Amino acid sequence: MAYLKAKNGPLAGQRLELIEDSTVLGRSPECDIQVEDYAVSRKHAVLHLQDNQFLVEDLKSRNKTYLNDIALGDGKHQLRNGDKIGICDVVFHFYQDFGDSLDDSSMASGLSVLFGDSEPVGGSTIMSKLDVHSSGGQVHLTASPQVTLNALIEITQSLGKALSLDEVLPTVLDSLFKVFVQADRAFIGLLDEHGTLVPRWSKARRDDSDETIRISRTIVNHVMDLRQAVLSADAASDQQFDASQSIADFHIRSMMCAPLFATDGSVLGVLQVDTVERNKQFKQEDLEVLASVASQAGIAIDNAKLHEDALKQQQLHRELELANEVQKGFLPNSRPDIEGYEFYDYYKPANQIGGDYFDYLQLTDGRLAIIVADVVGHGVAAALLMAKLSAEARYSLAAEDNAADALKLLNDRMSGLSLDRFVTLVLIVLDPITHEVTVVNAGHMAPLHRTADGNIIEEGEDISGIPVGIMEGMDYEQFTFKLEPNESVVMYTDGITEAPNALDELYGDDRVLDLVKQTGGSAEEAGTTLLNDVLAFMGDTEQFDDMCIVAVKRT
Repeated sequence: MAYLKAKNGPLAGQRLELIEDSTVLGRSPECDIQVEDYAVSRKHAVLHLQDNQFLVEDLKSRNKTYLNDIALGDGKHQLRNGDKIGICDVVFHFYQDFGDSLDDSSMASGLSVLFGDSEPVGGSTIMSKLDVHSSGGQVHLTASPQVTLNALIEITQSLGKALSLDEVLPTVLDSLFKVFVQADRAFIGLLDEHGTLVPRWSKARRDDSDETIRISRTIVNHVMDLRQAVLSADAASDQQFDASQSIADFHIRSMMCAPLFATDGSVLGVLQVDTVERNKQFKQEDLEVLASVASQAGIAIDNAKLHEDALKQQQLHRELELANEVQKGFLPNSRPDIEGYEFYDYYKPANQIGGDYFDYLQLTDGRLAIIVADVVGHGVAAALLMAKLSAEARYSLAAEDNAADALKLLNDRMSGLSLDRFVTLVLIVLDPITHEVTVVNAGHMAPLHRTADGNIIEEGEDISGIPVGIMEGMDYEQFTFKLEPNESVVMYTDGITEAPNALDELYGDDRVLDLVKQTGGSAEEAGTTLLNDVLAFMGDTEQFDDMCIVAVKRT
């Protein structure tokens, strides 16, 4: 199976499988892979599958297509495992599995990595130090003690300064080639979050080498499972690896492999060096040096990963703070100032950004529309849909005078997005002249109308329609009642009714009804009394859903 993995841009992180004989990339929705960037041509490039080989071709795009940072000329160009395809600022990596090949999507070097067999070593025990098998014509090559010492010092000093994996990993491999003059290739593999060994950096002694670095699963699995460094003077003839056909197939003549440990003792991955020539082999002393390097490298890698994770968290925190500021721009920055009426509102997302929404919209005929809505879910996706809802609600209420018709239009426009999400919403339209309140409900909790004598009426409860965004063409009913002096209306989202306490009990609808019934003061008092009671009920329990309350009172 071949696929592209997007490194950045709108498709960042996605794995895009190449299952057709040709796959077109471009800005047009008609393309097999749509890249939504104005700098990208409508049909920018195409990937061809011919004779089990993939080729890339630029489609005379305005800003060209790049293969490994080189602009493509006319015609088709062969792709190799790990190749980088650049389309304007968007970068894809190409991968093709050949049987047991391994995803090297995070490997920075240009060499391909292929994993072989996964059979266990047949009945033998791998020791951390192995006898070297000697035979005529074999030459023991090693660096002088001074070179080895200098390289180890260099590794220690360099790793102490490195703060990222892109600095740590090449430093380790560069230094290994100074220590082990017989080494032809070196490889670092790290376990991902799923426990799969992923190539992160590889190096061949010859910079112009374009060979595939082949790694035996038999060796690396046992190094990690047994937590032991392994040395084989001639891996192709070592009886301990008789069951490992890949060692012979991969032309590994002599190899060393050591586990990499985190500071807590867990296995991070492996560090391996090998030779491909029969007259070169490693010695037992070399294994001890490699184990020493692996020990330092493991700590440096662990620290670098922690540092990178911290930077990612800081970046995410900054982005969420910015998103929070942007989201606040969609919410009212002041309450309406209408003679004879009081208003109160409260909004707090469970995370830095949320999916609850409320707004006051002044209509052209003097009426005031008030919306309270809850996008299913919370977090970034819900916040983005909330932003879209805000814009569409303003448009719909400007386009339709009738509240039910406005909600119908809003539902049609949101359903047309095919986002697989929905919104519960209640809309009331207040006429401050006639004091009539029109209610239209789309699957939300009914507005609570507190009458002057302290009774609670759940207005329009029996005419609620389906939530917004599920299906186009739905009709909604509206209901009108009159708001008398000293009467109020309270609306809220389910973050209020579903607020939990330490016993995992929910606040519930009944408590809301009782609190609103008991509170006969101002709109501010009605809202804050309800809020304070919810917070007291929760105690130290973490808020898990967005909370929103809006209250209106006629004085």
